[in-house]
Amino acid sequence: MAYKVAILMGSPNDGDKMAPAAATLERYGIEADVRVMSAHRSPAVVAGFVSGAREAGYSVIICGAGMAAHLAGAASAHTTLPVIGVPLSGGAINGWDSLLATVQMPKGIPVATVAVDGAMNAALLAVQILAIADPDLVEALEAHREEMVPR
Repeated sequence: MAYKVAILMGSPNDGDKMAPAAATLERYGIEADVRVMSAHRSPAVVAGFVSGAREAGYSVIICGAGMAAHLAGAASAHTTLPVIGVPLSGGAINGWDSLLATVQMPKGIPVATVAVDGAMNAALLAVQILAIADPDLVEALEAHREEMVPR
């Protein structure tokens, strides 16, 4: 089955920190569509893209943002697709601000949140979500876990 995951970043400067998400998804044969859009500078663009994401064939949305980090919350407010937030390091308190902004969502607007700069884990979580209904992804995830066992 073909899957498509959107990877949204608040700034082009976030590309290096979010690159592991795209690489991990591609390892599992999942299309990663990487886009830059800001919850603060272009909120209408975020709302428009995310509200049509399901109809456009996306299955999961991964959002990486730093400092105020409202991108994942803004995305979640406009879709019922799973949204995974990646708080990014930087700023005055090196990612703690973005972690708290990402994880502290109001009731009814969930954002699954991974560690600061945890783009790879965000992608793996997306794969696990998709694997609920895909035995081939389950096998691939199990093989990956086996590869990680120290020998």
